[in-house]
Amino acid sequence: MPDRRHVDADLVSRLIAAQFPRWAGLPVRPVAVSGWDNQTFHLGDTMSVRLPTAAEYALAVEKEHRWLPVIASQVPLPVPVPLAKGSPGDGYGFPWSVYEWIDGAPATADDLPPFADDLAAFLVALRKVDPDGGPPPGLHNWFRGGPLEVWDADTRRAIATLGEGITRDRVTRIWEEALRSSWDHAPVWFHGDVALNNLLIRDGALAAVIDFGTCGVGDPACDLVIAWTVLTGASREAFRARIDVDQGTWARARGWALWKALITSDEAVLAEITADSA
Repeated sequence: MPDRRHVDADLVSRLIAAQFPRWAGLPVRPVAVSGWDNQTFHLGDTMSVRLPTAAEYALAVEKEHRWLPVIASQVPLPVPVPLAKGSPGDGYGFPWSVYEWIDGAPATADDLPPFADDLAAFLVALRKVDPDGGPPPGLHNWFRGGPLEVWDADTRRAIATLGEGITRDRVTRIWEEALRSSWDHAPVWFHGDVALNNLLIRDGALAAVIDFGTCGVGDPACDLVIAWTVLTGASREAFRARIDVDQGTWARARGWALWKALITSDEAVLAEITADSA
């Protein structure tokens, strides 16, 4: 588990004043919903400051500055674009970023089903961004986009501890089906953490996709986990039809969803995964 460190608005204000004096004096305040990998603060009304909470999460900073401007120009929804990169200072030990602020509220499970097709269209466009030189799976994104075998031992340990409510044999079959397939194509861009908090809704529409800290190039199956964590029935089928992936990729996506549900002990998602015939 990463050694997470937190900061307050006063420290962020001091970092801004020391390194970006043109923004000194702008109010700094925490956002309503911050993340795990990064703390985020408002900087005035049109910018945000994003600070990694651990050394492992700070590995994504350089990647975001290099690639988010490229991605932003080629996808159909806004993504955060970095404006400036900060350096360690004042007791804070990691690089950090100033971003454009994108208005919107994090999606809820009730918001997303009507926009399943819009989300799929975004992910299809993301896959078409030129991957040449992009970051392969690694510690910077916890090996998303790579083979599921990385998490095989953890997953089997979690299966062994399942309670009586979930059939271990069924869960094991789903996991082993995912392991039997692999991405046999050129690597493509993926987001890596397509979750409700990273999807913004504004004026009744899907407005933006944020938090690309786990992005990279490789197998895009990890981006389809939301098919089981949020979508059901017709919305899942609409998403699957628009995303246009083969059966093996869909099986690996369910494997990623299973791994995450097991390590977080999410019984509702586990039930959804095991009930789905895929």
